[in-house]
Formats: sequence, structure tokens, C-alpha cells
Amino acid sequence: MVSAMETIRKYEEHLWQVNQQIHSNPELAYEEVQAHNTLCDVLESLGYTVTRHAYGLNTSFEVEVGTGGGLVVYNAEYDALPEIGHACGHNLIATSSLAAFLATAEAIAANGIEGRVRLLGTPAEEGGGGKINLIKAGAYKGVDACLMGHPGPSMGADGVAGARCMARSGATVTFHGLNAHAGNAPWLGRNALDATVAAYTNISMLRQQVAPNQRIHAIISKGGDKPNVIPHLTELQLFVRAETETELQDTVKRIIACCEGAAIAAGCTVDFDWLENYRELQCSDILIDNFYRNSQEQKQNYIKTFPKVSGASTDQGNVSYELPSLHPGFAIDVESSKIGPHHPGFEKAAGTRQAFESSLRFASIMAATGLEVLQDPELRSRLWAEHRERFGKVE
Repeated sequence: MVSAMETIRKYEEHLWQVNQQIHSNPELAYEEVQAHNTLCDVLESLGYTVTRHAYGLNTSFEVEVGTGGGLVVYNAEYDALPEIGHACGHNLIATSSLAAFLATAEAIAANGIEGRVRLLGTPAEEGGGGKINLIKAGAYKGVDACLMGHPGPSMGADGVAGARCMARSGATVTFHGLNAHAGNAPWLGRNALDATVAAYTNISMLRQQVAPNQRIHAIISKGGDKPNVIPHLTELQLFVRAETETELQDTVKRIIACCEGAAIAAGCTVDFDWLENYRELQCSDILIDNFYRNSQEQKQNYIKTFPKVSGASTDQGNVSYELPSLHPGFAIDVESSKIGPHHPGFEKAAGTRQAFESSLRFASIMAATGLEVLQDPELRSRLWAEHRERFGKVE
């Protein structure tokens, strides 16, 4: 059988062009029109039939090949961040998942392997919960394993097979006050900005009283309209993270109290618009073992597991609750140990040839892991048994 890396190298120029096109044209959640079209166009140029705008999402897509057997899905992310572009390296995620799909698809065709492989375009990871919407739309029904990976700064290894991420809750908190002339008669108003500032201060003080493995961060996204008008409407956007959803909900209750108390003190009212939670990432131990073994066989220096839970969160965590999943981290070179995802220096690193090469090496390991799932019915049974034991769900 031709190795996954040999197939990937055959498409190296196509993959490089896709990588650079996405990196050079960053698009926000659910606005990834160019990225969507770039990926669909290259797949169609290679002879694949692509479903654009899949599952009711304008910037999702789906392509599947093979027949019968099991079904493996590779998720491709491609959304960016405001102002700092692909500082989370989603261009590399799209590249690696595309490469793994091509390698798996060609192996199925060349070797008569029974089974199916799908590349799924998953928009809006950065806060939009694209995979949550795809779950609701049935995109993962009948799937035996879902694989993807994420770039990160090098820690003396090529990556980590068993990455862990926190659960995350988020909300837009809106404070309602009453306008008045800020110079002539401010006492006639109810200052919604005072309520927002007090809420932010309350949350800042709460940080001292939550467990060290939790994170709370917020911005004032709307502070008023003019300085001579008492603000009647202000907004606070916040995220809360914890290692488990149970811990998360306990802290959310305290944050609600921080905001409600601030509103009462300022004579205002408050309402909350909560995002759907990103669940903590719980990858399959079996897939972690298999990926790690394949990384060793391909002479890549991956750490099997990392004891510390990442402070980041991902909607792939929600996917991991639905079916056997894998989400390793692969390393790229950055200029300083102080640079990580969501840093301008990481955006620069994500566009380099070195980062691209790292994504291809990762893709080769991921493809080998996916092919094992397709070729081994007993492995698929063990994956689902592990999943049912952990989550109490049926296949």
C-alpha cells in the first residue's frame, strides 16, 4: 500500500495553495466564503463531488467517497479572528484535514478497502459553535470516528496525541438603564454603564475565589453612545471556562449574581443571552493510543498525553460526546516561548512553510489512524464500547 505521506506529497502544491489562500484571506465565523469556495474548488478540480452549503450552513461543505463498512470523518476548520486573522492557525487545520482526506480516499480506491471517508467543512469554531449546529443537523449520524487536529507552539516535541480542553460557557449581558442629559440632569437617568463597570469589577474580584483551573474573561462591547448622554443600554461579553461542565455551571451561577447585583446597585435591569456550551474535550483513549503508535512508526516525536488541561475550548468537545473522536495538537515553530494561539506572532507562524510541513506530517499520522478504523471492524466495536461506557450512549 502506498503510504499516506506519499499520497500527500503528490498533492503538496495544491495543499500549499489552499493553505496560503485561506491564511491570506481571513474570514470570521459563518463568513468564510472564500475559504469554503477554495476548498470546494480544489476538491472538484481533483474529481470529487462536493456538497456546498451543507446541512443548512452557508459556509459548510461535505465530500464523501467509498462504500459500505465504517465511516470516518475529518473536520476542517477555517474561520479566523477579528484583527489578528489566522492567529489560531485554522488554515493549517483545513490543510491537514484536506490532506488526510485525500490520502484516505486514495487508499480506499487503490486497495479496494470497504469503508467511507468524509471531509466535513466545519465553520465558526471561534465562538460560533459551528459543530454544534452540524450535530443538530445530523452531520455526524452514522459516523464511527471523527478526527482533526490543532496547531500549537512547540514544547520540545512534534505534538501531543491526547490533548485536553476545557468546557466553556459564554454570554452577552445587556444592561438597561435610562437616558438623561449627563451635564444638565444626570440624576434623572439610570446609568447602564455604571452597571456594566460594576459587573466587570465584581467578576474581576470573583476570579480570586474560583479554582485555579477555571478561567473568566470579559470585554465591554458597548459602553454608550455619547459622553453627554447617560447610557441607557450597555453590553458585556464574557466567557467562563472549567475542566468539567459541572464545575462550569457552578461558576456561571456566581457570575449571574455578580451581574444582577451590579444592575440592582445602579438602578438598572439586566438580561442574559447565553451561547450553547462548548463541552470539555473527551477524546477516545483507543484512538489516542493508535495515533501515538502511528506517530512513532512515522518517526514523529509526539507526547502521548499532556497532564495539564489546556485553557482553550473547542466545539470539537461537543462532537467528542457524540461519537469516538480524536483531537491531537501538532507543533509549529514560533519566534518566542511567549507566543501561543491568539497572538499576532502565531498568525505569522501559521503562514510559514515550516508550519505547513508540520501540518502535512500530522495529516499523514491522522490518515493512518483513520484507515485503521475503516479496515478493522473489531476496532470500531471497541471504540463504541469505550464511548458507551464513558457517556452511556448507544451507537
